[in-house]
Amino acid sequence: MTFVTMIRLWPLLIGLALIGLAVGVQGSLLGIRAEIEGFEDYLIGLLMSCYFAGFLAGSLLTPKMIHRVGHIRIFAALSAVASVTILIHSIYVNPWGWAFMRLLTGFAFSTIYVVAESWLNQASSNETRGQILAIYTAILLSGICAGQFMLNIADPAGHTLFILISVMVSVAAVPILLSVIAAPPLEETERVSIGHLWRRTPMGVTGIVLSQWVSSIMFGMGAVYAAKLGFTISEVANFMGAMMAGGMIFPWPLGKLSDQVDRRWVMGFSCLAAVVVAIFISFESQASATLYFLIFLFGGFSLSLYSLVVALTNDHLRPKEIIPASGTVILIAGLTSITGPISAVFWLDIFGVQSFFILLAACLLLLGGISIWRVLTIPALPEEYKVQSVLQAATMPVGSVLHAEEEISETSAAA
Repeated sequence: MTFVTMIRLWPLLIGLALIGLAVGVQGSLLGIRAEIEGFEDYLIGLLMSCYFAGFLAGSLLTPKMIHRVGHIRIFAALSAVASVTILIHSIYVNPWGWAFMRLLTGFAFSTIYVVAESWLNQASSNETRGQILAIYTAILLSGICAGQFMLNIADPAGHTLFILISVMVSVAAVPILLSVIAAPPLEETERVSIGHLWRRTPMGVTGIVLSQWVSSIMFGMGAVYAAKLGFTISEVANFMGAMMAGGMIFPWPLGKLSDQVDRRWVMGFSCLAAVVVAIFISFESQASATLYFLIFLFGGFSLSLYSLVVALTNDHLRPKEIIPASGTVILIAGLTSITGPISAVFWLDIFGVQSFFILLAACLLLLGGISIWRVLTIPALPEEYKVQSVLQAATMPVGSVLHAEEEISETSAAA
């Protein structure tokens, strides 16, 4: 049934794959180009934070926009916005202009994701929704990972890569807008408050904040860090690609493991493993196979945490609360992501570029310590309360609409 559904949705999936490629190459390209142009470090951090601010605004405002003018028009309009903003980066090289363009880009991509998820939600059933979410996320992550290597196609100091990204975004909209997939109805859902979510699962809220903070720094400042170490464009692409590859592969086995044992143990292990790897990376200043392997491991352990934390959070919610709570999760993750890149810039200004992974290690050590402390002091949930984990991507609103409805009785969930 899932295979038939995915075949029927091929225009949407092809479009999303192209969007993933565009997102992947764009983020790293702008970090490298900002370094080439000599932007101040705090301005580079601001650029990256503006993307997440736009992303958050898009996830909050898109439902109302869709109700007003419909899915098709919103998708077409925001695809055009995303296509144009990247071109403006190459025409008008100014940090404040770029910051505004990044804000618009984040808003546009967030809206595209929300619209896509609405289509997928309508096309899936309760039995297939989790599988479709995992496939959707894997396609996006694969595109983002592959996009890193597109940096090798042309000189980041020129216009070619910016034009190519614009073309990909524009082409991505064509199969979707010409397909016969019916525009889905958008169902209104109420958010649960952050206070309610905290009372339900303080570990979940803490995990969302700390894991997303690390992810936003890696996505936003990883290429800048590599460029500051003097890596060539090809080496930056390999560095970022290895990190994304780890983040794409590791969530599957770690998620499955967390379905079998206390998720907090898996979170704690992943954090501590990432801390050890980060310490080793901090002593590496040259591009090498060893560094690429280490960053692959770090990306795998650290970028998997978001999926684990979301699953842990859902374990503590009643079935009827899961979808409303997803909006609150995105709100918390979005607010956290805005602070990540700019915080990293101030840290690097004080302690130097070699301290980049020490900052990440400190945050992950805190999360790992809290996870293990909670395991040792608070009993685990009974197995029947657990919700099956699904692959979810950090820093993207994946899962804001899609959620597998689990066979959990409300009585058990409330216990």
